[in-house]
Amino acid sequence: MTYLASSQETVADRLRPVVTTIFGTEPPVRIRAWDGSTIGPAESEGGPTLVVRNRRALRRLVWSPNEVGMARAFVSGDLAVEGDFIGALDQMLHLFDATQGMHLNNADRRTILAAALRLGAIGSNPPPPAEEMRPASGMLHSIRRDAAAIGHHYNVGNDFYRLVLGESMTYSCAYWPDLDAEHPATTLEQAQQNKVELIARKLGLEPGMRMLDVGCGWGTMAIHAARAYGVHVIGVTNSHEQAVGAAKRAAAAGVADLVEIREMDYRDIDPAESGHFDAISSIGMAEHVGTGQWHDYASLLHRLLKPGGRLLSHQITQPPTVTEKLEGRRQGKPERTFITAYVFPDGELQSVGWISDQLESVGFEVRDVESLREHYARTLRAWVTNLEDNWAEAARLTSVGRARVWRLYMAGSALAFDRNRISIHQVLAVRPDRKGRSHMPPTRASYATVD
Repeated sequence: MTYLASSQETVADRLRPVVTTIFGTEPPVRIRAWDGSTIGPAESEGGPTLVVRNRRALRRLVWSPNEVGMARAFVSGDLAVEGDFIGALDQMLHLFDATQGMHLNNADRRTILAAALRLGAIGSNPPPPAEEMRPASGMLHSIRRDAAAIGHHYNVGNDFYRLVLGESMTYSCAYWPDLDAEHPATTLEQAQQNKVELIARKLGLEPGMRMLDVGCGWGTMAIHAARAYGVHVIGVTNSHEQAVGAAKRAAAAGVADLVEIREMDYRDIDPAESGHFDAISSIGMAEHVGTGQWHDYASLLHRLLKPGGRLLSHQITQPPTVTEKLEGRRQGKPERTFITAYVFPDGELQSVGWISDQLESVGFEVRDVESLREHYARTLRAWVTNLEDNWAEAARLTSVGRARVWRLYMAGSALAFDRNRISIHQVLAVRPDRKGRSHMPPTRASYATVD
């Protein structure tokens, strides 16, 4: 690899100690400073360029020499990428990785400070971008605090989500039968329809059944269950934007008589509805429940189902090795990260084994577990493409900073799924009847694949 050199020291040359300290090596991507000078791989080699637009980017790292400082620089526009954003982030992913990110010692911090002094970048701490959520108040995973966290992420505006997610308005992993194809013929909308159909089959939906969709989003699963299977569905979300959008979509789909959308916390479901449902879908909900509340969540879902009723929990998971590294680093103390500050406040991930243990501990029988990790990486790339193709409109609907948050979050997540730092699983469980019978089919043939 060829690196640029200059007989006269430039801003980029003075930045080199910072760059090598943060990356632990020479920069893997080309870096251009605010005076136009560069370091890193030569331009003729191609590839993306990381642009340090001003001294404020360095000041952010002086005050917060961690992934939050780096994220603030990206969200504010003090740092930018020209060219392939995912390609650039692929070279920098460890800077945003919870297990091996920017953990600088005192010597590293002194190196950054010395470079900042030479560049005239010492000054007051720049305020965080407006898109950063302040540290939450109140008891962790209380109804009020959870509502605030959900609102921060989901109440961005339905039009913005439509640009990113596409017409399916489905904010969870899609299912791509032609996943291995370099250029899959399946569209994002078709892949999302495949996913809800896969869940419907696993739940064994039939006309006249009653189904609960916990964390129903914009209603895609509820609408599909009603329209394709004649199922009566109650969808629950504590996001106002989602509740309004889901109700409108159900009406437009002609299934308002079968779909009821409730704006409420799942903990407020009427106990009188115990044993009321034949099926429950929990799609992208488990991540918001919280480790300490999961046993109660599983117990509630178990009570709400009839004997023989099925639960499909579709959730992002985290390998146990990652959990162990995080617990070892944090030593019981919560840590602010890019994800918790900008994307999912109070979000918690667990392993698929842990999820299965929780379900079995309250009386469920786990019948099937399926990983869709590669499918989510593909889905996220499709969302990044949607965002980039509609960048100006996305920024107009929210803010440029919010669009940057989403680009960084989705691109980084796609790479994390690629590398098995996070995963996603569908866990199918059943509430056995009093004699222990599952009433499940003897094979997976009825639901294993979607053509």
